[in-house]
Amino acid sequence: MHALDILGDPVRRRIIEVIAEKGNPYSGEIVDVIVAEFGITQSAVSQQLKILRNAGFTTVTPNGTRRHYALDTQPLQEVDSWLSQFRNFWSPKFEALATEVARGKRRRSK
Repeated sequence: MHALDILGDPVRRRIIEVIAEKGNPYSGEIVDVIVAEFGITQSAVSQQLKILRNAGFTTVTPNGTRRHYALDTQPLQEVDSWLSQFRNFWSPKFEALATEVARGKRRRSK
């Protein structure tokens, strides 16, 4: 499955965000957040975690009865590489926006 197919699911995207935010959380922490936000079962979250593991987005380290999750950035780097061909469409717009914001700040400070 292509990395973008994996990221197409909002639950999987949020799981990746939770792992990045919490830094090596155990599975129960992830499940608590996802169940609260999406209203899905623990079993459904576990299925999504398995998909992320199998696709190489996460690694798992057992620690007693807990499983700690970490991000593997390789698939994200592949997505970033693919997106690079489109950056020239939005980079100039962001640069122009930054210029206008700076101008506005200068005007307000005078």
